[in-house]
Amino acid sequence: MLATSPNPIAPIPVPSPMTALNLESTLNDLRLSEFAMDLSQPGIELAQALEADPLLPGAVLLDRGQFVGLLSRRRFFRHLSRQYGPELFLHRPLRVMYQYAHGSVLVFEGDTSVMQAGRSALERSPDLLYEPVAVRVAPDRHSLLDVHQLLVAQSQIHELAMQRIQEQTRAQAIQSEKMASLGRMVAGISHEIKNPVNFIAGNVTYLTQYARDLIELAMAYEAIVPEPPPPIEQLRSTMEFEFVRQDLPKLIDSMAIGAEKLKKTVAGLQNFSHVGSETFKPADLHGCIDSTLIVLSNRLREGVAVVRDYGELPAVPCLSGQLSQVFMNLLANAIDALLEVYHQQPVRERHLWQPTITIQTQQQATLSPALSDIPTLPIEANPLAIEPHSWAVVAIADNGPGIPEAIQTKIFDTFFTTKPIGEGTGLGLAITHEIVMRHGGRLRLQSPRWPEGHPDRLQDPLNLPGTIFEVWLPLPQD
Repeated sequence: MLATSPNPIAPIPVPSPMTALNLESTLNDLRLSEFAMDLSQPGIELAQALEADPLLPGAVLLDRGQFVGLLSRRRFFRHLSRQYGPELFLHRPLRVMYQYAHGSVLVFEGDTSVMQAGRSALERSPDLLYEPVAVRVAPDRHSLLDVHQLLVAQSQIHELAMQRIQEQTRAQAIQSEKMASLGRMVAGISHEIKNPVNFIAGNVTYLTQYARDLIELAMAYEAIVPEPPPPIEQLRSTMEFEFVRQDLPKLIDSMAIGAEKLKKTVAGLQNFSHVGSETFKPADLHGCIDSTLIVLSNRLREGVAVVRDYGELPAVPCLSGQLSQVFMNLLANAIDALLEVYHQQPVRERHLWQPTITIQTQQQATLSPALSDIPTLPIEANPLAIEPHSWAVVAIADNGPGIPEAIQTKIFDTFFTTKPIGEGTGLGLAITHEIVMRHGGRLRLQSPRWPEGHPDRLQDPLNLPGTIFEVWLPLPQD
């Protein structure tokens, strides 16, 4: 046992309790030791403190209240165990031992992430590997963190990260399977519709000609027999022959228009049904957008207008089914935001504001400077994305409530959602971002701040900031 010092030492503070760790945990969330001693205090006081608390990693050293370094348990007892160590250091100020035992001190800010601090601690030289690190918890206050505790926390966060990756992979696999199932269902429905629609569209031409021939035949009979027998005159009057003769061509024309619209709808559904394709092929982006709007047409009928401002675009090498999923997610989110505002307006005032989605496409020669620092994912299946000749840009804008600035950096995170439980999975924009990156492209959000002093962003629809998502896709040389 160590001899008792005549000078009482300060009680050893209890380490701060460690909070539940997450992927964003910092050093402030760990158990930190705040035991500090002045260089003028005798070494025996530190020896007694270390003996009283076997878990104390050392002491923060101060010189007249100013941080100068730290003295770890390991270094202290190593020097104390040397020949004449107790005589040299126990009853002399700590300043004497610190002259021999001081070394490089790793100091972190309290808001440093656990993962970053763990990496830096492991990069030290082997003789410093087990030395505690200092944490600046306030401008004039430092604490000690045992490196073993730091590495344990790093391991726990690594396990959390692996669990999150597994959850993301599982959720994305489920989402991809859902989209593939939707594609197969849409393909089956469109195939069943296609044949009868083709029968109708093909026979409308013959029906038009037959109706015209029958009307001409009836008119020829009228010219030859100006005074038809009473039974024929009665039948003519009953069937309103003059009205039928004028309305029948119009009726057939409307059938032809409807059949043609059905053919386009089926073609759009077949285009959308390629969500399971894994081969990059040139595709018409306008066709992908139009087919997605067809799938969303039922929701658009609730009062949302769509303005198409298409520019000249060449075919884009892509996975057309996955790009349809991108447009589906962006358009569905825009519809949700617009209808939220629309349904909160009094019925008598809804005519004052028209919820609108504007889709603009254009070709850009160079990437916007604001996007040059956004990383992309390499993909061997699309080598054209490595050195693109130019860029195809699809901008989807709405005149809705916008996205709060505080969450704009989080909207692409997996499982992040602002929708109520059961309505949002937090996967839509995360998968959208991944698909665009996989194509060697960029996805940018533009959502201005809400008007200053605006009490409620949903109460004044005429002054809403709106949201714009830009999808940039690489175009090849040829």
